[in-house]
Formats: sequence, C-alpha cells, structure tokens
Amino acid sequence: MSHRSIGSPRPAVSAVAEMSELIELLEVVWERGRDTASAAPVSSAQARVLFLVEANEPLNLRELGRLLEAAPPSVTRLCDRLQAVGYLERHPGADDRREVLLRLTPAGRTYLERLRDRRQEVLAEAMAAMPEASRAALATGLADFCAAVAKPLRLSAPNSFTTRTA
Repeated sequence: MSHRSIGSPRPAVSAVAEMSELIELLEVVWERGRDTASAAPVSSAQARVLFLVEANEPLNLRELGRLLEAAPPSVTRLCDRLQAVGYLERHPGADDRREVLLRLTPAGRTYLERLRDRRQEVLAEAMAAMPEASRAALATGLADFCAAVAKPLRLSAPNSFTTRTA
C-alpha cells in the first residue's frame, strides 16, 4: 500500500483509497481462510449468510434478503445449500407458520469459529510485522470503522470485535 499523509487536504478520499486497497487484500486472505476452515464448500455469499444469521438470530428469510440486498429466490437457494451441508436450520415462526426463521446449527457455529481462527492467524502474522504504535492506531480506527459498518446490518457493537474478527 502506498503511504498517504493523513493531514493531506483530502484525508477522507485518501482513507477511502487505502481502505479499498486493504479490502482487496483482505478478500484474498478471507478466501484462503474460508477454503481451509472446513471440508464442506461454502461460497463467499454463503459465508455472509452465516455471519448475518449468527449476528441476528433468529432471522427470517425476508429480513435476510433485505440485509443481503438479494432477491428472494437467491436467498432461498443460498439457504438451501447451507441447510444441505448442515450449517443452517429453518424453523416455522411462532406467530405465523408461513414465516421461516433461520438459525445456525452446531456445525455452522463450528465452521464460523474455525474460519475466524484461520483468518486471525493470517492477520496476526501480518500485524506482527507492524510497529506497535501502528497496531494501536489501527485497532482504534478499525473499532470506529466497524461500528459505522455494522450499524445498518444490525451486527453487534464494536467491542465484540475483540473476540470476533471475521
């Protein structure tokens, strides 16, 4: 990554460019982590479903579609595949049996735990090469960034990101 001055006339634009570059690198790391976390094939879209269901459990199909910004048939297919590999369960709603509620299975939780562990290993290696002051500044900035990103997805508060980093 190139180093741009935070005090530049357009620091927000600079930070966005740096974040875009970081996200591209993290996508490569994330895919490596996803591929080694389990024998069951889980796509990036399916992993997003697992993360959203975990954070918002129980979650109905309609709300999941809204969070993913995906059409109902696509959401249903994603959930079908996750149910087939044993990571997701569907239950009828208590008040309306037409409503379908989604929950992770123990195998789904184990998959996410292994995925997070693998990703944390890779990130820890990279961060170990950074000066301590840079790691501290990064941690502070990322906590604020996570709060801004998580809010519209109804994910948990940034303080939970200390134990859940995926």
